Amino acid sequence: MPKIHQKWYYLALLSLIWGSSFILIKKGLVGLTDYQLGSLRIVLTSIFLFIVGFKSLGQIKQKDWKWVALSGLVSSFFPPFLFAIAQSHIDSAVASILNSLTPLATALVGVAFFQIVATKRQILGVIIGLIGTSLLILAGAEVHQSQDYSYSLLILLATLGYAFNVNIIKRYLGHVSALAVTTGNFVFIVLPALGILMATGFFATVFESPEMQKAVGFVAILSLIGTAFAKVVFNKLVQIASPVFASSVTYTMPIVAVLWGVFDGERFSVWQLVAAAIILFGVFLSNKRQR
Repeated sequence: MPKIHQKWYYLALLSLIWGSSFILIKKGLVGLTDYQLGSLRIVLTSIFLFIVGFKSLGQIKQKDWKWVALSGLVSSFFPPFLFAIAQSHIDSAVASILNSLTPLATALVGVAFFQIVATKRQILGVIIGLIGTSLLILAGAEVHQSQDYSYSLLILLATLGYAFNVNIIKRYLGHVSALAVTTGNFVFIVLPALGILMATGFFATVFESPEMQKAVGFVAILSLIGTAFAKVVFNKLVQIASPVFASSVTYTMPIVAVLWGVFDGERFSVWQLVAAAIILFGVFLSNKRQR
């Protein structure tokens, strides 16, 4: 399959998977605390990745490990906790919408720290996508007036981590396989996450609480599909496409997340549908090939 077709296939697949991650976090928080969910997600993902990707670690050269470690911290360690804490206070669909700021952060970080040049068309597409995101936020705020938007700052912080990760992979780790990079990320973060999980008292209570056990099931799905498998696909997407294109998956994720929210009983307005269409146009424009 040509790369131009592959990148759109990966974009659609990631939109479906990561768009569903927010509802899984919401369900997981019913029986787990935010720190339990974040740390359990990392530990389970590490187990899955070590089973299938441990042999691939040999592809990582000594000079690459510092970038693999930094990539893991900013993209795989802090964000699971930031999203879990934030979604304890704001709706899952809103969280996915705020995550759409990642492409703008990616472009800004790339220009400021990695000497990556963004075209005018890419910047315009990002701006249009952000306009659509803003409309989604405003429309959501009218429907859900009780949400505490101060916790949105945690998600914005996570988008900065994702932005650095995309640029690090594109600049320094493009020659390493996606599976090796992803597995290497978790080599550095699994032990701290396990320590946090043990400190929360998770193992002392999970076997006695059916509610926790059900929540663990949701987190297991989130870890296997939404984190382990999806991160390998995403790292592959970064390697065959531009950083801005790869991060534009955060434009289409909210559409899937909002649909899951509606299915779960959340309200969805016509203005949110209009905003979603604007977001998709931004994605198309920012990735339209130059003549």
